[in-house]
Amino acid sequence: MEIRGGGGGGRCRVLQWRELSVWCARQRSLRGKLLHVIMNAKPKRRVVTENGDASEDLVLVTLIGNGEDLSPLVRHAFETGRPEPLLYQLRNVAKKKEAEIEELCRLHYEEFIVAVDELRGVLVDAEELRSELAGDNCKLQEVGAALLSKLDHLLESYAIKKNVTEAIKMSRTCVQLLELCSKCNSHVSEGRFYPALKTIELIERNYLNIIPVKKLRGIVQEIIPAIKLHIEKKVCSEVNEWLVHIRSKAKHIGQAAIGHTSSSRQRDQELQARQREAEEQSGSGSVDLVYSLDMEEAEADSSALKFDLTPIYRAYHIHKCLGIQDKFREYYYNNRLLQLNSDLQISSVQPFLESHQPLLALVAGYFIVEDRVMRTAGGLLEASQLEMMWETAVSKIKSLLEEQFSLMSAAAHLLLVKDYVTLLGATLRQYGYEVSTLLDALDSTKEKYHNLLREECRQQISGTIANDTYEQMVLKKESDYQANVLSFQLQTTDIMPAFPFVAPFSSMVPETCRIVRSFIKNSVNYLSNDGSMNAFNAVRKYLDGLLIDVLNEGILNSISDGALGVSQAMQIAANASVLERACDSFLKSAAIECGIPTRSMDRPHATLTAKAVLNTARDEAYMQLLDLVNNKLNEYMSLTENVGWTSDDVPQGGHEYMNEVIIYLDTLMSTAQQILPLNALYKVGVGAFEHISNSIMGAFLSDSVKRFNANAVMAINNDLKILENFAEERFHSTGLSEIYKDGSFRAYLIEARQLINLLLSSQPENFMNPVIREKNYNNLEHQKDLFYKKLLELVEHVIIKCASEFKSGKVSTASPVYVMADCVVG
Repeated sequence: MEIRGGGGGGRCRVLQWRELSVWCARQRSLRGKLLHVIMNAKPKRRVVTENGDASEDLVLVTLIGNGEDLSPLVRHAFETGRPEPLLYQLRNVAKKKEAEIEELCRLHYEEFIVAVDELRGVLVDAEELRSELAGDNCKLQEVGAALLSKLDHLLESYAIKKNVTEAIKMSRTCVQLLELCSKCNSHVSEGRFYPALKTIELIERNYLNIIPVKKLRGIVQEIIPAIKLHIEKKVCSEVNEWLVHIRSKAKHIGQAAIGHTSSSRQRDQELQARQREAEEQSGSGSVDLVYSLDMEEAEADSSALKFDLTPIYRAYHIHKCLGIQDKFREYYYNNRLLQLNSDLQISSVQPFLESHQPLLALVAGYFIVEDRVMRTAGGLLEASQLEMMWETAVSKIKSLLEEQFSLMSAAAHLLLVKDYVTLLGATLRQYGYEVSTLLDALDSTKEKYHNLLREECRQQISGTIANDTYEQMVLKKESDYQANVLSFQLQTTDIMPAFPFVAPFSSMVPETCRIVRSFIKNSVNYLSNDGSMNAFNAVRKYLDGLLIDVLNEGILNSISDGALGVSQAMQIAANASVLERACDSFLKSAAIECGIPTRSMDRPHATLTAKAVLNTARDEAYMQLLDLVNNKLNEYMSLTENVGWTSDDVPQGGHEYMNEVIIYLDTLMSTAQQILPLNALYKVGVGAFEHISNSIMGAFLSDSVKRFNANAVMAINNDLKILENFAEERFHSTGLSEIYKDGSFRAYLIEARQLINLLLSSQPENFMNPVIREKNYNNLEHQKDLFYKKLLELVEHVIIKCASEFKSGKVSTASPVYVMADCVVG
């Protein structure tokens, strides 16, 4: 027995007895069998003779027995208008079936009676069973009422328990949620945004969809976006603070990096200088190499290059957690690009010369920071973005430099800016930036720089030449000799002289050498920082330009000034000769500054074009000196005024002017011997004696000398002998005889000597003989026509004079005049 019930007055009770079920099932089976027997019983056929059509009735019975549809027959009967036969046939069939039923009932009557009796017995038993069931049901209801009451209380308790359990579970979920919310709030308040976001992520993943309290769920769903927005704003605020901080620190970072590069470059230059010195010593055979290990103390520099990127790392990570990293990338890039553009705006108040170093240091620090961000921030800054930022900076710096360079008028200013720009390029090249475009902007300014530098050197050299006293320098001690002679390799011997030492040049030479050395150093500093051969070739070109266009021009201007004396011209010639010799020293200095081995400068073709140009200036100075000497000699040798061409007596000891000439020549040669080299001394002496010879020749051939007598010729012969003796003595005393063995000073008086010999000859007609003229008067060959004319005038005068003296008895037959007259008459 199974009892089911529910609480309340409308509860339905069902009582089922197993026995009743079995009995009912048995009765149903019996009833089914009876019906089956009745339905399946085959009646016995009987023949009924009717007056109708037997065949049609049989067909109709067959159709009904087969269960076929009679509607077509019915429809056909009505359509043909004959339904009565069909009705008749149907009645016949019904009568036949009724007879069959009656027959069947009679055949199974006994079985049917037995079944009915059994059915009645079953009905009696059913009634008895029903009464028993009713009694049992009453008893069961009485017993089950208490149980149902207890069941109701139990079910109610179960419901309460379930509700309490669910409430506890909901409360536990809410408590856990609130604990996470509290923890998230704590993280946010303490600035620990990443743990806060992880807590929010945990809430969204595990709790947000299962929050049992609808209102609480709504609050959490509203507050989570607000917290994320708050975290995003706080992180962006920290990033903005970091941007301000790194912008202020970028200058110090750049200055430290550029300073480190400058120190490294200086150490490299010192190392290269020591290497060159060692190579030169090894080439000369005196090798004494000392090896040392340089320990770089770079801690200070490295500490200055340290900067904190933690705020950027954290901000980018936070934005990744928020899923908006692309937004932060764009935000960072745009802000840094704005900072860069702002930093590259120079103030018009502060001069560029004062602001260029902080500006370039700021740029260096900026890109050092960005390089670190690109390499360590995990994709915050892409290489293409950094390259675009660098191209923007290079473009603006390049245009800024071009504008500022065009406004500069001092070479030192260009050099200062250029040097710092090259340091910027060398610094950022270490971080992988392409700086060739930036450095190309400097190459376009080298012409302007050297033009300005040349003009500054022109002013300095012009002032040095203008302030020169044209007196030989007196060096009183070895340090002066070292500073003014050895440092420029102006010495003619390796032996240290005694002091005080009188140098063959004036103060203009070492001052000019210092200016040229300064030009070389500044040019090398501007053109190169690594001593390449290309820089050397450029320095060589600009050095040639300085020496030719400035120094040579200054010397030529001083020569053509017209206010020079003989000693000044002589000193200028000596200075030009020394400066010509110093060109090799200048070229070696340029090679050393560029890092080129000096032994490569010893090749014959390795020289300056200015050396030949200064040689021309030296020759110009010699020509000016000779002109001044000749002019001075002309003042002393005014023969037409100082010689008595028709004197009756021959002066004893020569004319007075010759003494002055000898004194002047002695002074001139002594001074020239101290100042000029021997070849220049020889040129001066040759020029002076040749001019004297030409003066004597010119005097005899001059139209102003209408006539002269033998006394005048003999007096000039005496003067010439004195001059020849002086020339010979000077030629040997100066040491020129050891160098110029085939050309003494006396040889340049040969024209005057041959003329005097001709005039004093007892057979002057021999001049007409080409053989004798070639032998004794070959230097007069080019002026023989003038000599013929002058000789005729002389003959005419001699004849007249001789006739006059002969008549008066004052001339003897042995007199040269008589002899000449006799020869002429003959």
